[in-house]
Amino acid sequence: MRPDADGRPVVEIRGLGKSFGTNRVLQGVDLEVRAGEVVTIIGPSGSGKTTLLRCINLLELYDEGSIRLDGVEVGYRASEGPGRVRRSERELAPIRAKTGMVFQMFYLFPHLTTLQNVMLGLVKVRKKPKAEARRIAEHWLGRVGLGHKLDSLPAQLSGGQQQRVGIARAVAMEPMLLLLDEITSALDPELVGEVLAVVHELADEGMTMLVVTHEMSFAREVSDRVVFMDGGRITAAGPPSKIFDRPESDRLRTFLARFDQARLGRGPIPTD
Repeated sequence: MRPDADGRPVVEIRGLGKSFGTNRVLQGVDLEVRAGEVVTIIGPSGSGKTTLLRCINLLELYDEGSIRLDGVEVGYRASEGPGRVRRSERELAPIRAKTGMVFQMFYLFPHLTTLQNVMLGLVKVRKKPKAEARRIAEHWLGRVGLGHKLDSLPAQLSGGQQQRVGIARAVAMEPMLLLLDEITSALDPELVGEVLAVVHELADEGMTMLVVTHEMSFAREVSDRVVFMDGGRITAAGPPSKIFDRPESDRLRTFLARFDQARLGRGPIPTD
């Protein structure tokens, strides 16, 4: 956690459960992220990492447990009778606005320029005047190294540039928590570094982040804590030195060994 962070809980997850039909994707997940922290989630594909992120801003409705964002339950509100009542979209809007999410794919509007893509949420959601929205958008596009691409359409940008637009769009909304879901997985290897450098800079400046990644060296460098998920559960958690240098389970050691082999050119980067 960065020295100037206040350490208050931003998101608190307790006993989280989620199923798709008979497939139990999340099983009793407990996790807390404090202000100024960067928590990285690693683990095999299908372990529930992306689903966990999507539950935090209710892109997926969770079945069991609790997610509290800035002290407010995300998905449900108290009801007078038994059970719980899902929040309406109107109730969800201000809660969701406290998070920003950057996805594996870029999801930019193809008919809008880089500047317009970043301005859109500021005008439509934050209700900023267009002049102020433009100023904020220009600032963040400059910060991610795209100040010279304001009038470019997404098709005129490289994959790395498009993902940097996605990051600018998310942080321009001033979220309390930034969710990053495998943001380099769709990129050519030579473009990965430029995107991770932007995230590294945000981390150094105290942005609270929950990051899903297969980039182990990045997770080691940027994280305050690393969480290992397997089979829908958190099976290991701790500072990077503990997770990477002193793994306590055979499963975690096996998972990390596969990345070491790939790094040494003895196989592909594992995705399962």
